[in-house]
Amino acid sequence: MAAASEDSGLMAIIPNDGNSLRVGIVGCGLIGRRRAQAAAAHPRSRVVVVADVDAGVAAQVAKPLDARASANWRDVVDALDVDVVCVATPNGFLAEIACAALAAGKHVLLEKPMGRNLDEARAIAAAAEAAKRRVKVGFNHRYHPAITRAHDELIAGTIGSPINARARYGHGGRPGYEKEWRGDAYLAGGGELTDQGVHVADVLHWFLGVPREVYAVTQTAVWPLGALEDNGFGLLRYAGGAVASFHTSWTQWKNLFSLEVFGERGSLVVEGLGGSYGEETLTIAHRAMQGGAPVMERLSFPGPDQSWALEWDDFVSGVLDARAYLGDVEDGLVAMATLDALYRSAREDRPVALAGTA
Repeated sequence: MAAASEDSGLMAIIPNDGNSLRVGIVGCGLIGRRRAQAAAAHPRSRVVVVADVDAGVAAQVAKPLDARASANWRDVVDALDVDVVCVATPNGFLAEIACAALAAGKHVLLEKPMGRNLDEARAIAAAAEAAKRRVKVGFNHRYHPAITRAHDELIAGTIGSPINARARYGHGGRPGYEKEWRGDAYLAGGGELTDQGVHVADVLHWFLGVPREVYAVTQTAVWPLGALEDNGFGLLRYAGGAVASFHTSWTQWKNLFSLEVFGERGSLVVEGLGGSYGEETLTIAHRAMQGGAPVMERLSFPGPDQSWALEWDDFVSGVLDARAYLGDVEDGLVAMATLDALYRSAREDRPVALAGTA
């Protein structure tokens, strides 16, 4: 890779060979670093520039990648040798940077959620349509092996038509959370419903479709977050008759992820996400049609978290091979429309229908 002297502030343009993607990263926190590592390790992409408001952090991430670094995100968006921009910033900056990158002709992978609210998600979708560029929302949970296998089993008809689902997702937060960007209403857009709840909304959408109506209750029980919630409870109804319930929490003192999907002929139960959430498992229950205990099959998925690499591979193939991928614009819009309805329901204490996503 071509380079320039450290004091020149310039670097030679990296040519595009047509078979790989040149990647720019905006935001070098934990998730930005994961995105950079996934892009650098993939045979069809390479990281050419990274940016972070902390120039030292940007330089630290850039050095092992032989990429250039900047403290200004516009240096990534405007770079002539960038095909894809990964936006891994606090929620309050996602829409501005994504829309600017799209206007500059870049494809975009942005972290969940798709902006702070449905209006910002719609703005991103409109920018993608105007630029004729691809957008992916970072719903990496779809690529966890237990969740992926459960979805495959559902599509294969293993448990018959889904009738209801339950989801729980949470961690314990930490003292001082209100001083971090996730505790800032302007930067975050919402509390735990927006943070981990958007993953739940997306996974339920993937399994059950678009909800018709939702009812929600929010709670600020422990952490001094002002108008933001540390717990969110939801009930979702679907046109086909299925019902889903969920609880997402920043007072789940021991990290937990659980997804249960029940069908006419059995159930699929996913537990864990690896790491502090525990080993991923999928338990498939085959209902005894004449009554009695079901036949149980338990699958374990040990090993490191590969969801980030799998998600990146899906997007790279989507862009370079012009094919569909998970977590596209429509998926992002449905998740944000679901959050929008949940928050409206909590404010108004009534069931709320989803708004249109167009």
